[in-house]
Amino acid sequence: MSEHSYKLVEVVGSSPVSIEDAISNAIGDASRSLRHIRWFEVVETRGHVEDGKVAHYQVTLKIGFTLES
Repeated sequence: MSEHSYKLVEVVGSSPVSIEDAISNAIGDASRSLRHIRWFEVVETRGHVEDGKVAHYQVTLKIGFTLES
């Protein structure tokens, strides 16, 4: 197994549909500008409430990717 060095970035994703959708949106957007994404960690979950109902989900992710040699 080869050794790797990793970099972490923090990204916030959002969605009016679900937490999972917010995660997917964040990863999808990050993958357009970052290569070699390997993992993510949800570090914060929050949402927006309107008229007693969840109107929007927001998640903060740490995204890890390998550095190129």
